Formats: sequence, structure tokens, C-alpha cells
Amino acid sequence: MSIPKQPRQLMINIMYLVLTALLALNVSAEIFNAFKLVNKGLEQSNASLDQSNEALPASIDKRAKAKPEFARFAERAPLAVQYGNEFTEYIKSIVDDLIDKSGNKNGKVDDGDYIVVGDHKDIKGKKNKDVTTRIMANSPKGVELKNKILEYRGKFLSLIDDSLRTSMENEIVLNVDDETWKHSKNKKNWQEFMFKMMPLGACQPLFTKLINDAKASENAVLNHFSRKLGGEDVVLDKFTVISSPKKNYVIKGEPFETSISLAASTSKATSTKISLSVNGSALNVTPDGEAIWKTVPGDVGIKKYTAVASVTNPVTNKTDTYKKEFEFEVGERSCNVAAEKMNVFYIGVDNPVAISAAGVPSAQLKVDASGGGISLTKKEGGKYNATVTSPGEANITLSGGGLQPTSFKFRVKRIPTPIPMLSDKRGGAMPNGVFKAQQGVIPVLENFDFEAKCQIQSFNLVYVAPRQDAKIEINTGGKFAPNTLQLVQKAKPGDRFLFEQIKGRCPGDPAPRDLGDMSFQIK
Repeated sequence: MSIPKQPRQLMINIMYLVLTALLALNVSAEIFNAFKLVNKGLEQSNASLDQSNEALPASIDKRAKAKPEFARFAERAPLAVQYGNEFTEYIKSIVDDLIDKSGNKNGKVDDGDYIVVGDHKDIKGKKNKDVTTRIMANSPKGVELKNKILEYRGKFLSLIDDSLRTSMENEIVLNVDDETWKHSKNKKNWQEFMFKMMPLGACQPLFTKLINDAKASENAVLNHFSRKLGGEDVVLDKFTVISSPKKNYVIKGEPFETSISLAASTSKATSTKISLSVNGSALNVTPDGEAIWKTVPGDVGIKKYTAVASVTNPVTNKTDTYKKEFEFEVGERSCNVAAEKMNVFYIGVDNPVAISAAGVPSAQLKVDASGGGISLTKKEGGKYNATVTSPGEANITLSGGGLQPTSFKFRVKRIPTPIPMLSDKRGGAMPNGVFKAQQGVIPVLENFDFEAKCQIQSFNLVYVAPRQDAKIEINTGGKFAPNTLQLVQKAKPGDRFLFEQIKGRCPGDPAPRDLGDMSFQIK
């Protein structure tokens, strides 16, 4: 059961739930009078919705004629009324059938299906539980009703524009609660939960409530159309001057060029949707239509960024997009050469370097390098790649464009010695199964920020089992050779394995390095 917004309907729903609970406890027949009261309240609510819905289609049609671009609302309004009427007639046909089958069973609803109680008529079979159980809970009719509810919910939602459909889902109250029955101990499905062993008099307000949900959903759709046709006039009453420089950083003697324009906005509250983004990242837009974009460049040079503004008309749902590219230049207060990872160049790997000189045009900047077998390769945006071949010291010298020769020194080193490991261990105790699962020795460069891959050249594996002679295998490469792997597979708790004379080679190494030994005890 959906939760209505109107306090009156909410009170009626709560009363219905309480009465249903009391009925389950076999409370006296006076409860049926309370159900009649709930049903009467829902019928009055339905009459109010009918009155509200009756005037809306004509109003929508009249306003749509003044704005042809909104003709779709006028076309859809009669469909909302049609869906509400169709569903109402369908529910009434179910109620009439139940009343007849619990009354005189002559195939139609007449006086024979009612009894006179005092000064009013009452349903003859209002306490009949068999008819509701047999027709609604134990036959396909209950499943058909559930599917009809979902069908007409989908029809109402289909009248809403795609972009707004999600936001309107809670407004379309016609729906099926397909979760609550799952927590019941003796109900197998939704229709059993709603109708099994429920007297007809207790089910009547439920059917009236479904009609109420359909009429409320019809009303929500029509009011949605009415709001859209009301539209809004966006009055531009705030103005400011903006400057869009072609480049935000210039060298002395170069021209500075910028575009000057007038920007307009509104000070009134508006539902016009404005979205701003830079380089694809959305920004938070203030009520004044402004947004702040910040970035912290990681290097020097010319940086470009693309700003996109999208404006969605709340009435037509049409979105206009405006795009423009800007740029700025990142410089430094003085000339500098910055090694991006450390103030060290390593042999055998690429060493990225950023070079800049404030006040010196890039075309006039001269870059020289010497020592350590250094070689520089220029890339984009003031970036270079340095490779070195011999330990010692390397120099990079900047000059040109009025800049006096300025040198920067860098140490040249070999890649640090890697640490041999099995899995993530250098030695110590290791479970039997884990040890047997290993495929070889791995050289690990700890805390080394460069992309470098070292290789194991060879090692000796010594297998020492209790009260047995030691066995030795010489392994070439890091991966276990077949003979080495056979030795590893013999491991059992109490055994020891010694990895001795481990040799490895890293990029730039003229010869293999001694990586030390490892010792593992099997547990």
C-alpha cells in the first residue's frame, strides 16, 4: 500500500491497517462498520480527485495552444484521464463480481445482493471469506489484478518525459507492495497476503483505495503538465564584464590579448538548470550561475582547458550547450631543472626531467648535458628524458635568450640491489603448502620509484632434511628448473631449504650482482 501525501488519506490508510489487524484477532462484527467508514472516506476522497481532475485537461489544452512547442502536454492529458477511467472500471468490475458471487449469484449486482439494515443497505456477503479467497487468492484473477496495477503504473509514467520520469516515480502512487508479504509466515504470494481469508467487507476499502491511487496518479500527471505549461520567464537583470585572455602569461615584449564581453544572469529564483564543467569534470554552480575551477599544474608549460556550459529550459526540456577553449602558461620564478622523481639519475632506466626558464622564450632556450654518459631526449611542454650510462656526476646547463649559462648537477647511480624473495618473504618459517606452491625466486626493488625490472641469473638450492644428507641443485634463472622443483616438492615440516649464491642483474649492470642468501624452515 502506497503512502499518500494528503493527511486525510493517510489517516484512512492507517485506520484500515488497524482494522485489518483487529479483524485477524476475531474482534466483534462492529469492526465491519469501521471498514464501511474507511470506505466512505475513500469514496469522498475519490470524488474530490474527480472534481480536481475534471478541469485540468481543458486548462492544459488552452495554454498549450499559445505555445505550440508544448503541444505534447495537451496530447497526453486525455490519455491520463483515459488510463484513470479504464483502471477504475476494471476495479469496479471485480467488486461487482465479488458482491454478486457472495449474494444471489445471478450474474449481476441487484437488490438481491444486499440486505436492509435499519435505514441503509449492506452487502449481503460482507463476511464471506470464501469468495475473496477463491477468486482473488487462489485463482489467476489475483495475479491479473497485480499485473494490471503495474501495467497502469507504467502507462502513467510513460506520459512523463524521459528526463523527468525518475523524479516523478514517487508521485505515481499506484503500485504494488511486493515485499511485505515475504515477511509473512503463511502467505505464499502478494494475492494471498491481500485477499486470503479476508471478508469481502474488509476488502472493499482496499479496492476503493486502488481506485483512489489511480485517480491520484492521474492527478499527479495532469498537475505535472500544468506546471510545465506554466513555465517561467527568466529575466536577465544582473550584468558583469568578463575578460578571457588568450594567454594568461606572457614574456616581456610579447603582446597580451584578451576577449572582453558582457555576461548576464538573473537575481530571481528560477528552475532553469545550468551545468558547468571543465575538461569533463562537473562543477558546483552557485545560484548566480557561477562556478569555481581550480587546478594545481604539476609541471611548467602551456596548459589548455575546455569550459562547457549547458542550459536546460525547464518547460521545453531543451538543452543548449556552449563550449570554449582557454589556456594559461605555467612558469617558474627563476630558471630550474627539476628531476621529477629524485635528484639522482639511475643507469638503465628513463629519468624524466622538467626544464624551464622564466623570461626566456622556449625557442631561444639552449639545453646542454655532460658527464655520466648522459643523453637528453626532448619531449613536449618543457619535458625531457635523461639516460645515463656510468656512475659519477652529470650536468645540465641552461643558456640563451639573455640567460647566462647556469649548471645543475645530478648524481648518477646504479639501480639499488634488489632483495630476493619467495612470495613476500626473505626467509624464516613458511607453511609446507605455501612453500610447495612457489614457482621461483623473485627480485624485489623496495622503495624504488622508477620502472625497472631486475632478473635472477642463478642460485643454489640446498635441501636439508632431519637425519639425512643435504641435497643441492644448481638453478639457472629465477624460475624453478624441473630438478629444483622436484626438490621443493619434497618439503615437509622440519625440513630446511637454503638459497645460496643468489645472483641477479638489473638494467645497466655490466655483470650479475650477489644478492645474498635465504633460509626457510618448513612448518
